[in-house]
Amino acid sequence: MIVEGLLTSTDSDGTLNIAPMGPIVHGDFQSFTLRPWAGSTTFQNLLQTQRGVFHIVDSITIIAEAAIRRLTSTPDTVAAEKIEGFVLDDCCRWFEFNITAIDTTHERSEMTADVVHAGVRRPFRGFNRARHAIIETAILATRLHIIAREEVTSAVNFLSPAVEKTGGKEELAAFKILQDYIDNFYKEGPSA
Repeated sequence: MIVEGLLTSTDSDGTLNIAPMGPIVHGDFQSFTLRPWAGSTTFQNLLQTQRGVFHIVDSITIIAEAAIRRLTSTPDTVAAEKIEGFVLDDCCRWFEFNITAIDTTHERSEMTADVVHAGVRRPFRGFNRARHAIIETAILATRLHIIAREEVTSAVNFLSPAVEKTGGKEELAAFKILQDYIDNFYKEGPSA
């Protein structure tokens, strides 16, 4: 099973990086298979430090902003308990992990992560159709360089009614952030 959430990692100097991640979960969250893209900040951090924290969150805005590297502010964090790293204050659950195996022979690496500590802040309230649509749009936004424009446009057009019909202010704003990012990518090119 793949669970979408946010991953915090640090480089060897302790600089925080926050990125969306959908690890393959094994057992009852005892371990994960992480698949960061080679060359990404998350990939580099996990390769260097071999540790991080995976978070289950219920804020859709932070997922949208992190997906396109446009966090409006760095979220509040506290020190992780069992590893050198950071836990987001605003999360439902978190899982501190150590990397125990790394396969870098593919464009998307595979890293085995064993959970060494987990915590709960509050119950996960769930996602409605709008929030699921935003997650799918955020995933598309991270892959604009490898998915045909027509496919992206078609998918966003399909997902848009779910956000309009079932979303509130937060969902509408998060979806607009992603739509604007996608539009700018095609207007200005990959460096936008």
